[in-house]
Amino acid sequence: MLSLVASTAMGQTLGTGIDRANMNPKAKPGTDFFEYANGGWMKAHPLTPEFSRFGQFNALNENNQKQIRELIEELASKPQNDGTLAQKIGSLYKLAMDSARLNLDGYRPIQPMLERIRNIKTRQEYQLRAAELGSYGIPTLMFGVYCDADMRQASMNLVQIGQGGISMSERGYYLDEDENTTRVRDAYKEYVYKLLTMVGNDEATAARKRDAVLSIETEIARASRSATELRDVEANYNKMTYAELLSDYPGIDWSTTLLALGYPAVEEVSVGQPEAIHQVEKILGQTPLDDLKAYAEFKVVEDAADALSDDFRQVSFDFHGRVMSGAEQDRPRWKRAVGVLQNVMGMAVGQLYVQKYFPESSKKRMLELVNNLKQALSERIDALTWMSAETKEKAQEKLSTFYVKIGYPDKWRSYDGLEIDENRSYYENLARASKFLHADHIARRVNKPVDKTEWLMTPQTINAYYNPTTNEICFPAGILQPPFFNPEADDAANYGAIGVVIGHEMTHGFDDQGAQFDKDGNLRNWWTDEDKQNFEARTKVMEEFFNHIEVLPGLPCNGKLKLGENIADNGGLNVAYQALKNAMKQNPLEKKDGFTPEQRFFLSYATVWAENIRDEQVRLYNKIDPHSPGRWRVNGALPHIDAWYEAFGIKKGNKLFVPKTKRVDVW
Repeated sequence: MLSLVASTAMGQTLGTGIDRANMNPKAKPGTDFFEYANGGWMKAHPLTPEFSRFGQFNALNENNQKQIRELIEELASKPQNDGTLAQKIGSLYKLAMDSARLNLDGYRPIQPMLERIRNIKTRQEYQLRAAELGSYGIPTLMFGVYCDADMRQASMNLVQIGQGGISMSERGYYLDEDENTTRVRDAYKEYVYKLLTMVGNDEATAARKRDAVLSIETEIARASRSATELRDVEANYNKMTYAELLSDYPGIDWSTTLLALGYPAVEEVSVGQPEAIHQVEKILGQTPLDDLKAYAEFKVVEDAADALSDDFRQVSFDFHGRVMSGAEQDRPRWKRAVGVLQNVMGMAVGQLYVQKYFPESSKKRMLELVNNLKQALSERIDALTWMSAETKEKAQEKLSTFYVKIGYPDKWRSYDGLEIDENRSYYENLARASKFLHADHIARRVNKPVDKTEWLMTPQTINAYYNPTTNEICFPAGILQPPFFNPEADDAANYGAIGVVIGHEMTHGFDDQGAQFDKDGNLRNWWTDEDKQNFEARTKVMEEFFNHIEVLPGLPCNGKLKLGENIADNGGLNVAYQALKNAMKQNPLEKKDGFTPEQRFFLSYATVWAENIRDEQVRLYNKIDPHSPGRWRVNGALPHIDAWYEAFGIKKGNKLFVPKTKRVDVW
């Protein structure tokens, strides 16, 4: 049975899922399909001061947060037995909400850490203290250490070492000289200075330490790779023995660092970005010790700011929220508290969430839909004219071995060993929670095989993912609700929304990055040389198309950074549309509410990406986010889908028209 849903449980006829109030009928589909499909929704959901972006994902998240808040507050309102999940959740929430206590404490909770930094006497001691702080999740090391699948031996985990150490999220913020970047950088200097004065530094000392922080971070940025360069899978994999790490990077005390971080002995590691790690060696060896201490001090304060008194939170929001993203007002305390709970005990909160809000029927229907999408992608691979039979066979093998996760994990993770004590400060509890999660990560992964059952998102997350090293696709419970998945709407709506999401994640297995991994998750070329050249030529069309889009006047889209996501949107649309056509062979759909099923498919897709967004957020995303803005996930994606032209009668002369010979044709 190919149809996702044929009728409701009561036998009622299903609706279309289309709400005309969300549309702007005055807009022309061929001129601005995003406005045509979403103009009414955007007008009804103007940006409030709290948001720098508000879209369908945000709207669902608002509802999710309210539901989760009710679950948490119910636990927090009652006495709970010590050590239970209910006690841990309730106690941490109460600590987060106790503004009077937070404001009374000021920065007192971090004073012991600051004193340890200020009392450092030698460079060797500096590396030890930085690693000790790193075990609490504080980014004092200037690089990152974590454990994930070995990309060339994906069944085993491998300790990974990579660039880090900068607080502004991308190297360009330190190095670019355009007006907007300069404005952000100037605000960052003031932000660093303010935080340093708030922990007891006089103005002159704070200014000196600020300059030291900026100098160190700028030097790290010079050697760091851009967000685009980090997408080069091969270039960011550099496996070596532990002995080679010691000899190739002697300026870092690896034995002390890894021991203080809690890592056991390892035989091999991967250094993702060698230039950045060599730069850290130089900084550790040549920078005055007082400057290194200033850097570590700032990292401690910045890391703690959101868990201290309101004045620290305000300074943090003014930079990260207001300057970087354009938000005008901070989130209410309860939302921040819920967010913290989800970061610390996300799976425990998720267990409560699915018990109350996730119907098992949705899981069954999703499995049916995933199978239908897999069949459609298989058919499209068979029909490809640019790929050889040899490579098609490998692609089909990879598709057939997709590991599918829907809703929530079969086994819930344990939080045994995590202590939340209301007699300690909020910050102390968060620091101990970070150390617990860090140690748990090491215990579960280092020198261990990959656990394919592990979930990389919580069930309440409104998102989905593909992981190349496990060849898995995951659709958490949170996204399985309207407008993505609507059990009361017909196939046209569901294939256009959640169907494209499924197809999108499947296509990630075959995008410019995913296509480099085989069916077992190993980084290995399974393409013939000719097929690989054909693939790269076809994806280059997508990259160049988006390079010519201006996301803001004078600001071109970064087509290379966003290539993988744009390929996935294109594939998701094509695969889901074919799956809908297959479904309609057995369950025909008619024109309804003024739209054909084909039109409803594309309208449902566009509705998912409805959003209002501030210019500051667009600029930030253009630097760091591999996804295109919502407007261009519609107006940039649909002009490459032949069926969209047929559904809405798009013709040459329409603004969005792309000649057939220039349309992307990959999957």
